[in-house]
Amino acid sequence: MLISLPNLTQVKATLKEKLFLGNEPTPELLAILTVYFVQGILGLARLAVSFFLKDELGLSPAQVAALMGIAALPWIIKPVFGFLSDSLPILGYRRRSYIMFSGLLGTIAWLTMATVVDSAATATLAILLSSLSVAISDVIVDSLVVIRIQQQSQEEAGSLQSLCWGASALGGLVTAYISGSLLQQFSTQVVFGITASFPLLVSCVAMLIQDQKVSDRPNFSTVRHQTQQLWQGMKQKAIWLPTLFLFIWQATPTADSAFFFFTTNELGFTPEFLGRVRLVTSLASLAGVAIFQRYLKHLSFRLILGWSTVIAAALGMTTLLLVTHTNRLLGIDDHWFSLGDSLILTVVGQITFMPVLVLSAKICPPGVEATFFALLMSIWNLGGLLSHESGALLTHALGITDRKFDNLWVLVVITNLTTLLPLPFLGWLPHGDEDMTSTEIPNPEPEMEANHPPKSPVLGS
Repeated sequence: MLISLPNLTQVKATLKEKLFLGNEPTPELLAILTVYFVQGILGLARLAVSFFLKDELGLSPAQVAALMGIAALPWIIKPVFGFLSDSLPILGYRRRSYIMFSGLLGTIAWLTMATVVDSAATATLAILLSSLSVAISDVIVDSLVVIRIQQQSQEEAGSLQSLCWGASALGGLVTAYISGSLLQQFSTQVVFGITASFPLLVSCVAMLIQDQKVSDRPNFSTVRHQTQQLWQGMKQKAIWLPTLFLFIWQATPTADSAFFFFTTNELGFTPEFLGRVRLVTSLASLAGVAIFQRYLKHLSFRLILGWSTVIAAALGMTTLLLVTHTNRLLGIDDHWFSLGDSLILTVVGQITFMPVLVLSAKICPPGVEATFFALLMSIWNLGGLLSHESGALLTHALGITDRKFDNLWVLVVITNLTTLLPLPFLGWLPHGDEDMTSTEIPNPEPEMEANHPPKSPVLGS
């Protein structure tokens, strides 16, 4: 009895539909997904960094929050990396060389953390370099994604963003639990040393990126041309209003650093348990991506962002039960409550995050998609910096230290209520594709078009 086997075309179609959400599985797409995957894997060192700053360097919650804000600086100046990529090719390439360089820089940064860092100043520098490494590679791959999205409908764009961020969540899932177990068994320096090997994967896939070789000679006319186009784009109301909304939405203060100190010093959560929490949140991130992909990608930006913000603020208040130990009166163990709370909040947060990415990509004017997306993400990341720094100021003003958490509940209330501040401005957001058809900008210097180099990816989220 003969058994008919599916032919190669059928297998490829199935892979495209199931694994790649309808996207063509090209070598370049695989390289892009690898970079996102590595970004998730680098979460292996997240707990180690937190415990290193808290225990070995003796920093306070406010100091840790401030340091994390400084580490976000490379993500604020991402357009600079884009301009460099366009105007200063390395070894004749604008994309491959920068991705390869970013991987090597990341390895050097983590090896430095593993060997010579012994003060707040050197830790800040090393973490800053590791952040710079990820920001540069992110610039390149995000720009490639944006160029693809510009040619797709809102629903198709949602699928591509789901695929990319699903790869990142999968990378986080791979290292989620072992990050805590490793920290329980080995020193933070050993964890940093292991982490140093992963950025090399980014360097290895650089050659899969489609990139036309050009002259190594600097071309600063490209920067001037793109700067003029960026200015023309930002003057459009259909662009700067959504951008301002996303900035306000991101800039509200956070209590993350103070809450980490509370869970480790007050509740006694071990690195192994916090690794389990990371495992749960990584699974929750994948669930959030799947829910958005399956049910929500066709809905309007206003609807998703509005309701998810309200729901996230309401659910965020449940943290008060843990902070005030009310969960114990309800018979719920601290560990179980923390796991459940983290799971639900992460799902909602990921659902909220996905339309932000799609919206940011869709409002980019044709012709400067990559650089403009980098500019939008830099503005968004500036909001993230303000979020960390304002959280640090609030933590200090409320007298919250590594052992004193009397006012932590006040910080939780403030940080959750302030997330509702952008809601009156929901009207600044477009409903969908039909509201984003007028973002094309005039070419400020048509005569330069003949000498304009091939479009290269620039920045990302």
